[in-house]
Amino acid sequence: MTEPTDRPAQRSRSRTALRVAFLAVALLLIGLWINDRSAQLGAAFQRTGVTAIALSTLAALAGLLASSFCWRSLLAALGSPMPLRLSLHVFFVGQIGKYLPGNVFAVAAQAELARDHGVPRSRIVTAGLVFLGVLTATGLLVAAAVLPFASPDVLRSYGWVLLGLPIGVIVLAPPVLDRLVRFALRTLRRPLPDRSLDGRQVLVAVGWALVMWGCYGLHLMPLVLAQPHDSGRHLLLVSTGGYALAWTAGFLFVVAPAGAGVREAILVLALAGIARQPEATAVALLSRGVQTLGDVVWAAVGFALRRDVAPR
Repeated sequence: MTEPTDRPAQRSRSRTALRVAFLAVALLLIGLWINDRSAQLGAAFQRTGVTAIALSTLAALAGLLASSFCWRSLLAALGSPMPLRLSLHVFFVGQIGKYLPGNVFAVAAQAELARDHGVPRSRIVTAGLVFLGVLTATGLLVAAAVLPFASPDVLRSYGWVLLGLPIGVIVLAPPVLDRLVRFALRTLRRPLPDRSLDGRQVLVAVGWALVMWGCYGLHLMPLVLAQPHDSGRHLLLVSTGGYALAWTAGFLFVVAPAGAGVREAILVLALAGIARQPEATAVALLSRGVQTLGDVVWAAVGFALRRDVAPR
């Protein structure tokens, strides 16, 4: 008969096996995506060059880091400030879950990782949901602010995003966001926070989200500049707003892992005013590849940090 003292060890082994399986499946899906598009990625790589892709990757890595700071600020706003190393470990290893169909696996993985360190699952889940809401609201806000500078095709197809400008400002106000969070948790029958959102930390999170969108706009610029293009004065605005719109639409299309396909299609349309379709398609495809590489790099960093954040 198994001794009761062996049960915690068994549960620990089971959780470890589950996490390894989770990472393996997510990485397998990433590998399959790359394999399916290897010819297109190779052609786009040759068209663009190493220097542009390297600069794009650096900007994407900076944007991903800013997104982790946004998440960490929201967690602090809920009353669970997290040390930097631990936050990088939990956030980036868990983020690999976004490559599974649906938008909940990353949040679930982060909750599982944080549980080892005494952070309540409910608080991580709440922070994850608020994080996604903040990114969506700021994404619509950024897209609405710069959409008039994009191509006429985007304006005709996605002019409704202009509504995101006043709505985003209202939703991101800390008192309003706090009420929306509580309403959503009641609807989902999840535990309510034991305190109101810290308004200062919410504003810090919104600031980091805007930094993230700026970095994501910058990551497109070297890819566009390496192609035949007609950038004019608004390349950064079009890149930032187009990517924000494409990311948000891809996120809302929940059946596509990490918005695959949807994001690229909208990004090509957003870039139509400054690049022909073949060049815009190459940019969109490389953007996805660069962002995926960034996720894997940061996940590796987060995984390496597990030694510095031993479970309690």
